[in-house]
Amino acid sequence: MQILEFDCIESTQIFLNEGIRKGELKPPIMVVAKRQSGGIGSRGNLWENVKEGLYFSFALPMETLPQDLPLESTSIYMGFIFKEVLQEEGSRVWLKWPNDLYIGKQKVGGVLCARLRDVMICGIGLENDKKKSSWKQIFSKYSLEFTNNFNHTFHYNGKLISLCNASLCEDGAILIEGEKIYSLR
Repeated sequence: MQILEFDCIESTQIFLNEGIRKGELKPPIMVVAKRQSGGIGSRGNLWENVKEGLYFSFALPMETLPQDLPLESTSIYMGFIFKEVLQEEGSRVWLKWPNDLYIGKQKVGGVLCARLRDVMICGIGLENDKKKSSWKQIFSKYSLEFTNNFNHTFHYNGKLISLCNASLCEDGAILIEGEKIYSLR
């Protein structure tokens, strides 16, 4: 799948729709943006003034969709798959019928799917306007999972180093055989 990335674009959905309509873009393709200046939602609603988020749209040939998928329910299908991916990463997001993404009672995103000839275009927007977590908040959670590293290795100075005896330092470095090693190289 070809992926086009932008810092800021009016709307990933509009860009993809126009590109396919004009024959300039061909599926499968994805458009990703850090920000949108005129993102669109259901019923013509605009996504404005969102400081941070994840915005992407992708186009798939219709024949690649499941044969039993009712096209009117594509937003549920794509939204639920996206929700599952986010939950695998620890998110508490859930899909409100038919196409809204929520955490608790707060809407945080949406899914918009539309058919254009023999192509399905799906756009997903996910807001992230919450306050950033501190280093201590994130590190305390990460340190609880650090033992997952013990059966793995990493590359350092041209060698493959085992993490089985690594100790995690409070600044995020690891200590192996008396040497403090940071992830930023």
